[in-house]
Amino acid sequence: MELSIDRIPEAVYNARLLVFRRRCCLRFRKYKVIYMNILLTNDDGIFAPGLAAIYKELVGIGNVTVVAPSNSQSGASHSITFAEPLVCNKVDINGQFTGFSVQGSPADCVKLAVMQLHEEPIDLVVAGINNGANAGINVYYSGTVAAAMEGVFLEIPAVAMSLSREEHMDYEQAARLCIKVLKKLMPVKKGNVLNVNIPELSKGQPKGVRVVPHSSKGFDEYYIRQTNEQGQTVFQLAGGAHLLDESPTDMTSLAEGFITVTALVPDMTDHRKTSELQKIEW
Repeated sequence: MELSIDRIPEAVYNARLLVFRRRCCLRFRKYKVIYMNILLTNDDGIFAPGLAAIYKELVGIGNVTVVAPSNSQSGASHSITFAEPLVCNKVDINGQFTGFSVQGSPADCVKLAVMQLHEEPIDLVVAGINNGANAGINVYYSGTVAAAMEGVFLEIPAVAMSLSREEHMDYEQAARLCIKVLKKLMPVKKGNVLNVNIPELSKGQPKGVRVVPHSSKGFDEYYIRQTNEQGQTVFQLAGGAHLLDESPTDMTSLAEGFITVTALVPDMTDHRKTSELQKIEW
């Protein structure tokens, strides 16, 4: 007997579809695709096209909850809000899905989602897709990477995703590439922070994937001295390309057209130097 979808109440249909997807995904463990609760955030703001693009791909492998900053928090790094309460509103994202808009940093979003907004345990934090590569020393400035790192602080595995900046940003293609890489990386284990960067897509299909360390070099940067309308002297940060390394790193590999995967750690301790310092008699 056939049952017309039109005769099933939408709420009931969606509930049945959710159960069906969960059962299907659990049966495909050999492909490393397991149904999960995914928290999606970014630092470009909840209405950013990169977030919408990766959302459409992530719903194929899990239940996605969006909690993201209400406006751009690019360069916010791992800042958190503690001097005042966070304002959080549920919003419609261009008629495609809903999410929680938070007037705070990306790290705020992850912390609030885990502690207050999400009832079930979160299995994976995804941050992105960022407008611009988060490679080299950018990992220290990036709100996207910080959101992923906050997930690990809260004992949730996390992946940061970014697309190299150019005039035309093809987030749809970047999202398809990111999800392929994510499926290869799964299951991401607790304590892991993986940083994925997509090269400039206008130059053609990526040449492949490289697992590389992040560069410790910076940019050829400088400040431009200006005078504003109030007659004040102001300084605008500017600069050119990232300085490249001699050995393969995320920056050199992106420049060569490869997708990069870099494993990061929250532990900033220099263990070798610490061992030396411990030998000092204080």
